[in-house]
Amino acid sequence: MLRLETTRSRERVLDGAWWPRSRDVGAELPGLGRALTGHIGAVTGVGLDAEAWDDVPARLVVDGRSVRIDRYPAGDDTVIVTRGDRDHFSLLVVSSQASQEAALAMMARAVEAGGSDSARRILVATGIGSEPPGGAS
Repeated sequence: MLRLETTRSRERVLDGAWWPRSRDVGAELPGLGRALTGHIGAVTGVGLDAEAWDDVPARLVVDGRSVRIDRYPAGDDTVIVTRGDRDHFSLLVVSSQASQEAALAMMARAVEAGGSDSARRILVATGIGSEPPGGAS
């Protein structure tokens, strides 16, 4: 399930939220790519924390297009989607294990008008995550 911000301002920390059904990149990313292509145009890359996903390839084919998979150790609570060379969209990733109630609450908060919460703050606020040591977020 995907939920995107409805404004074009792009001034928020998050541009939307995604609730994959599993941690299988090969099964989940093609659907995300297809859904995003309908809203933002062709996806050229996805950045994610490889430790949080199963068997992350370097590339994946989505609708006949090769999509680069970048790995970064930023935690499993976001993915960065790229279209073009420098246009990035940040999506909160809702755990595939989340209840429907919790998932919908996180997704709504990620696209809330005027919202500036980070993925970590949204997870903490909805009771899914824990506050990092020292209260930083």
